[in-house]
Amino acid sequence: MEFDVVIVGAGPSGLSTACKLMQMAQEKDQELMVCVVEKGSEVGAHILSGAVFEPRSMNELFPNWQELGAPLNTKVTGDDIYLLNDANKGTKLPGIAVPKTMHNEGNYIVSMGNVCRWLAEQAESMGVEIFPGFPAQDLIIEDGKVAGVVTGDMGLDSEGNQKDSYMPGMELRAKYTVFAEGCRGHLGKQLIKEFNLDADKSPQHYGIGFKEIWDIDPEKHQEGLVVHSAGWPLESDTTGGGYLYHAENNQVFVGLIIDLNYSNPHLSPFDEFQRLKHHPKYAQYLEGGKRVSYGARAIAKGGFNSLPKMTMPGGLLVGCDAGTINFAKIKGNHTAMKSGMLAAETIFEALAADDPGGNDLTAFTDKFKNSWLYDELFNTRNFGAVMHKLGTFWGGAYNTLDQNIFGGKLPFEFKDDSFDHEQLKLASESQKIDYPKPDGVLSFDKLSSVFLSNTNHEEEQPCHLKLADKDIPIKVNLGKYDEPAQRYCPAGVYEISEDEAGEKQFVINSQNCVHCKTCDIKDPSQNITWVTPEGTGGPNYPNM
Repeated sequence: MEFDVVIVGAGPSGLSTACKLMQMAQEKDQELMVCVVEKGSEVGAHILSGAVFEPRSMNELFPNWQELGAPLNTKVTGDDIYLLNDANKGTKLPGIAVPKTMHNEGNYIVSMGNVCRWLAEQAESMGVEIFPGFPAQDLIIEDGKVAGVVTGDMGLDSEGNQKDSYMPGMELRAKYTVFAEGCRGHLGKQLIKEFNLDADKSPQHYGIGFKEIWDIDPEKHQEGLVVHSAGWPLESDTTGGGYLYHAENNQVFVGLIIDLNYSNPHLSPFDEFQRLKHHPKYAQYLEGGKRVSYGARAIAKGGFNSLPKMTMPGGLLVGCDAGTINFAKIKGNHTAMKSGMLAAETIFEALAADDPGGNDLTAFTDKFKNSWLYDELFNTRNFGAVMHKLGTFWGGAYNTLDQNIFGGKLPFEFKDDSFDHEQLKLASESQKIDYPKPDGVLSFDKLSSVFLSNTNHEEEQPCHLKLADKDIPIKVNLGKYDEPAQRYCPAGVYEISEDEAGEKQFVINSQNCVHCKTCDIKDPSQNITWVTPEGTGGPNYPNM
């Protein structure tokens, strides 16, 4: 099938690209064929975000979004930020002691899954074709140019043989292809390597973000309140922070983000999150409530210094596929949307000038540099590197000074040129962590959590978690790092078991995978590659 533009991923950046393209086409009365492919069972099924939403890009894309019924219903009414000293104590920080990027006046607490469903409705009403359940599995590269993508085959057994239900993938060809897969997109990863897009850039840095939705006691609910925390339960050499947002309908969104440059291989991000909920600053809202949803997703948080070149012949990288998040704000949705809108403007102007496609649209770079998006990312470029180098307290102090007094213009450059997967110490040199057993009230185990993510995969299909060398987990990672995949995976995908002869075995429960991509990022041997499973597989988040 041939289109003018194919967009991979129906998240905020991809759908904003589609909407902006069609708006411009309608203004100029020009016919445009635009297709969006989405690996989830429906738009929003794989969307997971906090989320406190800054409406700047939405205001630009749909100035009348309120009339159109966009699901931005809960305006932020207050910010509480705590430094948690230990398991019981926490100090509320005054506004002057917090980077102004953390202030949320004028923002909204939203479900980005529902925002994306709404954006998809707007796109379809303008003529965009959206195909959920069709993962883009492979690239079409011809003569050094991106020419489109190939969707995944359906109906293969675990050995790759065709079953009776077999349906081959389809070539979707386009003059321009926009890659909006989200953090650590598997095609984006290939493109960055193929076209050397990250030359002279700092490595991308990542975090893993957890989220649960709770129904809580209406008497404890304060609609619009935003709570953030730093410190406990994380040790001083591990950076990250917690959040709890009071959404509509007596629900709260609670979670924890942990930077994936942590050094202790015994650390379990999932269990750190479960511990966090027992702190009084969190438990005061959750006690007496009921957990109704769970999920996890990696976050690209390297910021400006890690941004790759976002264009290549025939293609563009946008949103979290490139890493446009402003981690100083803990926000990436408005920046992702803006990057998609800039991509749409660039592509439309090229096509309107009878561009046959396949060119490197470097005009995008000029548009990016002249946009508020560039300014926002540039002025927060040191934020993450400072936290990595100075730690939570001193890094936070520097960032508060830089953002509040100097507007991000202090004349110092901080870069973190290390790779997250290289930071693990040997297990023998690291402190083991004795995590408390979940109580089934505030804290839970992995398998009951995965159940709440509505994760499902066709069991009889090739494993989508590829090992370059099947012996490395036991022969290398187990001895050196006590195989950290057992702990960094938030869904219980990886286990070490023994066979009848007492030999250690590395077990992959791929059907549990919530598509967070953490294994692709944190594996110290870089032996695991995440690829798309059969269409519709993975989590089915209702309103994350």
